[in-house]
Amino acid sequence: MRCPQCGHEAVLGASFCSRCGTRLLSPRPAAQREYALIRILPSWWHFLSKIILAAGLACAGVYALASANFDFRVGLSLIAGATLVVTLASLNRRSTSWSLTSDRLIERRGLLARHRREMELADVRSIEVARYLRQRLLGIGNVTIASAASADFVIRLLDVPDPERVAELLRQARLKRLA
Repeated sequence: MRCPQCGHEAVLGASFCSRCGTRLLSPRPAAQREYALIRILPSWWHFLSKIILAAGLACAGVYALASANFDFRVGLSLIAGATLVVTLASLNRRSTSWSLTSDRLIERRGLLARHRREMELADVRSIEVARYLRQRLLGIGNVTIASAASADFVIRLLDVPDPERVAELLRQARLKRLA
């Protein structure tokens, strides 16, 4: 079998080229079908500053409505601003997601313009979980998945709920994929 990247003659049955490290193409069994395992969204804690801003605007709006010193339009516009901030935070949360299937990890970013990256589970080199003190208190963390196909290809799942469970799901799916 020849390497599709460098043309080096690879050992029969090898998964990666011994010269350049490129994954060698091997036929996938026809009976195996891909299925979804989990869809992961960033935690609401990731948007805490926006939620606090919206709460402050809403409180100021209610105060302006209750006070005789302000025009009622000021209070309504502050409450409308709070609603807008919460709506934008919700859209921002929905615009980033990670989907784990039986074969791939898929990262999707963007609301109007979409950006999609995929990593085959067979190409996963390492899975790292990082939980800083603030994240540990909130029950969230970061999961970093590095690819064996390229040294600089990494997918980072930032501020996801229960990162240890997510990492374990990735490990189990990878082991099933390699079996």
